Amino acid sequence: MRLDPSQRPAVPHFFLYGEAPRDADDRFLHLEALDDRSRPNRWTIRPHVHSGLHQVLLIAEGAGEMRAEAERLTFTAPCLLVVPAGTAHGFRFADGTVGTVLTLSARYLRDLCGREPDLGALFAGPAALALPEPGAAEEALAELARELAWAAPGRRGAIEAHLLLLLVAGLRRLAALRAPPAPPGPQALLAARFRDLVETHHRRDRPLAAYADDLGVTEARLRAACRAVAGASPGQIIRERRLLEAKRGLLYSDLGIAEIAYGLGFSDPAYFSRFFAKGTGECPRAFRDRRGADRGEAR
Repeated sequence: MRLDPSQRPAVPHFFLYGEAPRDADDRFLHLEALDDRSRPNRWTIRPHVHSGLHQVLLIAEGAGEMRAEAERLTFTAPCLLVVPAGTAHGFRFADGTVGTVLTLSARYLRDLCGREPDLGALFAGPAALALPEPGAAEEALAELARELAWAAPGRRGAIEAHLLLLLVAGLRRLAALRAPPAPPGPQALLAARFRDLVETHHRRDRPLAAYADDLGVTEARLRAACRAVAGASPGQIIRERRLLEAKRGLLYSDLGIAEIAYGLGFSDPAYFSRFFAKGTGECPRAFRDRRGADRGEAR
């Protein structure tokens, strides 16, 4: 049966760029040169999403711009680019930009965070982090590449050690710009599980009670966790995720506004327009027209 276009993601979902989605192993880790995929695509990577994969790009030479959802982040070497799993992103690199792309599964990161909780803060949102020259990140990545290229005794431990050093280097650069977060506790874990469920169900109007039942908690406990961790109610988190998907549809697809509305579980496009205007301050058509110049740039 052919999938209704309104139900298709507004942005392509890939495993690695250009590859069909598939499940990643618990300890999936991949390293490749930036120009492996960028040079054949004329240094432009179209907007896409990796559902279960985080990425860290080390830019050693060159410059460019990263699109992350509706934002633009310019960067100049040397720097680290951080792309959390599930982020719609694309790139325009200056011709000849030199770098390395590290990809690790969300499951692997969760395992690492179980031992070093602070690491999760590095992937709290997309970032472009300027680096000193030379720096710990470059050294750790070079050692990681060497370990991945050969089979020596203790290889698995060495790979993880250099991966941790790279992630810590990125975390410390991030901490230099932002206040360090509190370590995750029970409420943070509950809020994270709730966000995972919202990611699964955001394309339909689902009552809060259903989320609470899935999580095995009361609605009051879920509200308290979301307020403490995110400073927002569960309803606000759900609305923000639906707004994000609506923005993706308007920015990155040619679907009509009614199709986008139906694809997000709205039975009335007029109600969807009111929902969007309340959340963004402008109607869907005005949002699309204002950002219309962006829609083809990173394609």
